[in-house]
Amino acid sequence: MTEDAPVRVFDALKATPTPVRYLLGGVLVNQLGAFVQTFLVLYLTFRGASVGVAGLSLVAYSIGSIFGTMLGAEITHRFGPRATIMAAMGASAPLVASISWLSGPGMLWALLVVVGLAGLFTQAYRPAAAVMLSDLMPERYQVMAFSMMRIALNIGAALAPLIAAVVILVDWDLLFWIDGATALVYALLAFALLPRKAVEAEPEAGTADAAEPGAAASGQAADGRSAYATMVRDRKYLLYLGAILLGSLTYAQGHIALPLELAADDYPTSFYSTVLTVSSVVLITCELKITAYLSRLPKHVRVITGHLVEAVGLAVYGLTSRSGAFTITGAVLVVCGIMIAAPSMFAHPATFPAAVKARYIGTMQAVGGAASALAPLFGVFLWTRLGGGFWLLCGVVTALAGLLALAGVKQPPEPSPAKDAAAGTEGKPEVVGGTS
Repeated sequence: MTEDAPVRVFDALKATPTPVRYLLGGVLVNQLGAFVQTFLVLYLTFRGASVGVAGLSLVAYSIGSIFGTMLGAEITHRFGPRATIMAAMGASAPLVASISWLSGPGMLWALLVVVGLAGLFTQAYRPAAAVMLSDLMPERYQVMAFSMMRIALNIGAALAPLIAAVVILVDWDLLFWIDGATALVYALLAFALLPRKAVEAEPEAGTADAAEPGAAASGQAADGRSAYATMVRDRKYLLYLGAILLGSLTYAQGHIALPLELAADDYPTSFYSTVLTVSSVVLITCELKITAYLSRLPKHVRVITGHLVEAVGLAVYGLTSRSGAFTITGAVLVVCGIMIAAPSMFAHPATFPAAVKARYIGTMQAVGGAASALAPLFGVFLWTRLGGGFWLLCGVVTALAGLLALAGVKQPPEPSPAKDAAAGTEGKPEVVGGTS
């Protein structure tokens, strides 16, 4: 949706309801202690497990994460966001904390089950958080709200390794105890501070009463089978999911193939840390401002532009062997592309009717999780065979993801005022997704 007046960062922050502030604070606290996925392999090998066992455990966690978002979507639809966050974080806390007790010999199957369940419940809160965010935030600031959530996640992701580096010096087991403790704190915050039933934000004056036919049909799908059947028939949403899959596959290569590229080109390990630091600082400090600045552009323009900028950045990684400056430049371009496209991409499922919103969000997050699980296979296999040409391929695939996103989120043009007057609908704005 476009607005006559630009969205301003201060106005968005001022308009953020108190429950949303609590929600984002809980997301940040939980992310600060999110150590399992990052340090599980290192921890298990440190405890004497084989690389194969450690890798299998990470696969179990990834599989659990994929199904966790779908489970979270169903629980959110049936019992509400607050109950889902409480249940997911309350169940995650003891599971994560017990990983350190199951890392010894002869405990493989118990470890795999617990790690898989930890992934399931740890990710189950995300659809609930997204639904509550979209329900409580004024419609004008919906995309800004998802940008805020991304910043909370990224601040946590940037600080968590620094916290872990200190904790490891004391005791490796503390990683999982702290992870469980932050999950428990989030569950308690949800119990004490989040509303029992989210009251949806008032729509903007003059919004449309009905969405386009496909979206309207989805709004009538109250049961799970009907909702997912409607989703499968929604070609535009399937194109959008294809964009999420391809875009997530290539974005993850900055954490998978790029370290391999830097090591092969004899860069010191500290240089990769510098690249990550630059990326994090740019994203955390600039995303809200960029999201606000671009708010007047149509959603489809933002998503295609962001993907194309990211594609150029990934292609620039192919010049890493020539100079580290190309690596830094590529990282900044990738982050700029993400800041342009990602808030709108992640907010898109929340524009669908309440009857299916949680399931659409959960499916999007599950597709993203599946892409993250497949990314190491995709990256390592192709990078070892293509070398620097791998990054050009990543750029092409990201550009393709942008085209899919363009087709998936673009809406029909607004009727002219004359046609509106004839139809008795003058002044109604463009419909985005399932709502105006």
